[in-house]
Amino acid sequence: MDNQKVQIFDTTLRDGEQVPGCKLNTEQKLVIAHRLDELGVDVIEAGFPISSPGDFISVEAIAKVVQNATVCALTRAVKEDINVAAKALQFAKKPRIHTGIGTSDSHIKYKFNASRDEIINRAAEAISYAKTFVDDVEFYAEDAGRTDNEFLAYVCSEAIKAGATVLNIPDTTGYCLPEEYGAKIKYLKENVIGIEKAILSCHCHNDLGLATANSIAGVINGARQIECTINGIGERAGNTALEEVVMILRQHPDLGLYTDINSKLLYDTSRLVSESMGMFVQPNKAIVGANAFAHSSGIHQDGVIKNRETYEIMNPHDVGVTESAIVLTARSGRAALAYRAKKIGYELTKLQLDIVYTEFLKYADRKKEVIDGDVHQIIKNSNIDILV
Repeated sequence: MDNQKVQIFDTTLRDGEQVPGCKLNTEQKLVIAHRLDELGVDVIEAGFPISSPGDFISVEAIAKVVQNATVCALTRAVKEDINVAAKALQFAKKPRIHTGIGTSDSHIKYKFNASRDEIINRAAEAISYAKTFVDDVEFYAEDAGRTDNEFLAYVCSEAIKAGATVLNIPDTTGYCLPEEYGAKIKYLKENVIGIEKAILSCHCHNDLGLATANSIAGVINGARQIECTINGIGERAGNTALEEVVMILRQHPDLGLYTDINSKLLYDTSRLVSESMGMFVQPNKAIVGANAFAHSSGIHQDGVIKNRETYEIMNPHDVGVTESAIVLTARSGRAALAYRAKKIGYELTKLQLDIVYTEFLKYADRKKEVIDGDVHQIIKNSNIDILV
């Protein structure tokens, strides 16, 4: 069986920007949109046009400049939302309207005070109306994670009948377990009438730290689009992290799934979004964190120096990181000290290394990290003849 493509739907500029304090202006959004297009994402969700004049202007501006990706705008299942979104997308080479409604019993009862039949009718009407403006219409069943599978399958069947080309199955609250979410996607793949006419999409939140795992479970079970953000930013605990799902699929070719993402741009893209939004990336963040390819344990350092693959399953170059970092701390061993000394021009014999290492430990106990300038001073203080 040939490998199958998983589309990457990036919602950094819509769901990601909903983080308090992370508001971007149009110029910043254009810079990020250009980078996302260069990165190779398939869909850029540019915003929610009816939400504010600024969002409308940004979506319209992005639609004008994006050359390769589909440009998507979010709406509720409301005609005026769809009118405004269509207008904002009028200049897009490949426009998509993303419309939908809550489908869980909780949303139907408390958010809409409606019946299941009313929800289905509203969804179908919105999709049909959006279809009069664009060919590509994505339907989201909000809170699908907590929606009864049989009813969800019926909603999805009606959505396809109304013209939906993509079915977004959001775990809106981040509640699902991976096996549960994967089983939901499998059930829909097997029970939605007309499913061959549409793509199933995963949109997972990270409230329990399972967004990435759920998205991967989804594509293993038949979904062919993942909705995600750079650095996993988003409301509450965030969304599925783009860089994580991309590299998981890349590092597990046995899954038979791939993306068109240029992974060498991941690190720089992460930094661009972090700096633009003022959103700090935790050092131990997978793939793009400052410590993702850093080693401070002596045992790990010795292994990596001998062969990188002993403790690294990815080549840092593949995600745009120049090289692995050997960080000298009180936990570092002789191999790491010799490695760093050689990097700055010192060839130490075994006897010299023993002497320098003793001095190093005294120094390292007082500092969080020993930098190259410190290594110079330590070697100088060791009073040994050295070859430079």
